[in-house]
Amino acid sequence: MNTPATPSKTWFITGASSGFGRRTTELLLERGDRVAATARRPETLDDLAKRHGDRLWTAALDVTDTAAVRRTVDEAFAALGRIDVVLSNAGYGLFGAAEEVTDEQIGRQIDTNLVGSIQLARAVVPYLRAQGGGRIIQLSSMGGQIAFPGLGLYHATKWGIEGFYEAFAPEVAPFGIQTTLVEPGSAATEFGGRSAAAALPLEVYEATPVGDLRRAAAAGGIPVPGDPVRMARAIIDSADLEQAPRRLLLGSDAYQAVTGALATRLADLEAQKDLAYSTDADADADADAGSGRPGPAAAAS
Repeated sequence: MNTPATPSKTWFITGASSGFGRRTTELLLERGDRVAATARRPETLDDLAKRHGDRLWTAALDVTDTAAVRRTVDEAFAALGRIDVVLSNAGYGLFGAAEEVTDEQIGRQIDTNLVGSIQLARAVVPYLRAQGGGRIIQLSSMGGQIAFPGLGLYHATKWGIEGFYEAFAPEVAPFGIQTTLVEPGSAATEFGGRSAAAALPLEVYEATPVGDLRRAAAAGGIPVPGDPVRMARAIIDSADLEQAPRRLLLGSDAYQAVTGALATRLADLEAQKDLAYSTDADADADADAGSGRPGPAAAAS
């Protein structure tokens, strides 16, 4: 018996000109879905527009412009009606130790990766709620669960968006809106080329882990096991599931690094269990009760 074809969907994607945004847009159009694709330079999508016609709707969008985010979301829903899946993909990396990056670089990184993602989620929720539900897929990273020296600002944005979605997901679940955080490992995308480097590299960091990472990146010595097309396909497949996965970890390096980091973190927490309990207001009474000795109240009586 043939498996029924997946009904076509309409997607809204930010950062669609490159990386996972571009790969996902291509795969969706090839399978017959409609895509509202946004990018800072939408002309980079002209080849797809020629090939797929009115199934591709494009708009210029810099997600650091909150007014533009809201306006573009309004225009997309007005033009396309129902949008089933929102893929918040726009973002980039910033390499450099904390004191090497400028104030402007910090602001741009946070405004793009964190604030822009939050504002997109806020802009689409009223529409998804009104239509009875939908999906929001947020590109995070294995860097939302682990951290490397020299990528502190990037990690701050990814750990931040993870925290936001932990609270946001149960807020919108009653309205039929499901969310997924995608946590890819290293993949052969344009991420490295689109990432920014510290404007003020300091020689003092050359003999530190920051310098090691900088040299490895420059020499192409960082393993890149992930296939961006397979990862994009996994993102699409997750949207076809009846129940959205809260997180989608992609890539062998991501699996190894994140599971290792979580195991270490859990072991550290377990080692501090007694200390944690000892700081409760009734810790003395609980300890006495557990040992069979009378607590302070019993002794006083």
